[in-house]
Amino acid sequence: MSGETTQRSGFDMKSAQLPVVAFALRSADLEQLALEFAERFGSDSAFFDHDPVLVDLAQLREADEDIDFAALVALLRQYRTTPVAVRGGSEAQMASAYAAGLIAAPEAPPARKAAEPEVREVEVEVIKEVQLPAKATLRVDKPMRSGQQVYASGSDVIVNAIVSFGAEVIADGNVHVYGPLRGRAVAGARGDKSARIYCTCFEPQLVSIAGIYRTVESDWPAELSGKAAVVRLEGEKLLIEPL
Repeated sequence: MSGETTQRSGFDMKSAQLPVVAFALRSADLEQLALEFAERFGSDSAFFDHDPVLVDLAQLREADEDIDFAALVALLRQYRTTPVAVRGGSEAQMASAYAAGLIAAPEAPPARKAAEPEVREVEVEVIKEVQLPAKATLRVDKPMRSGQQVYASGSDVIVNAIVSFGAEVIADGNVHVYGPLRGRAVAGARGDKSARIYCTCFEPQLVSIAGIYRTVESDWPAELSGKAAVVRLEGEKLLIEPL
């Protein structure tokens, strides 16, 4: 045998789809945004964990007001997010965003039923991400730990176990949790406003349908906390009702 050795490469290159938080801006008023952030997430929010952020400017593309991107980036960082990209703005808006250190992201594809949902996604261990036939259902029978994610593409998902704090259940259809729901539940992830979330023990960090979401601010009302509940969308309002 010769003395030659084959040196293995020190790295591999692969395409990747990284989950991000998408903020669709509806106002360029940073004072208003700061107040809304404080109301929704609290003054010292621990909900985010340095999640990467995409700023979507589609709704402000024709606005006359200038956007203070430096202040916007600072506000987002204050809430433990990491702004990295921007899309959907006018040429001038995009130039200002680039100057603040943001990069361009691909434009969103046209939505089938609604504008692209403002769905919160986090960088987690994906334990199941399955393309299923139409009307099929993804079933999960094991407890979901913090940091785990299930995504049912094009279907409903049924979890027959606990969804722990920090875990995430996402479905393009309905979400059913037959156990304590303590993490995040996202139904209608691609804009289906008729989707619903059902659970037998309602204690979530976040619930979302078609991009409309609510987070826990202190405690859920007594008639909901720990009880069976359904989450549905009525217009642009998220309704949470006892079952």
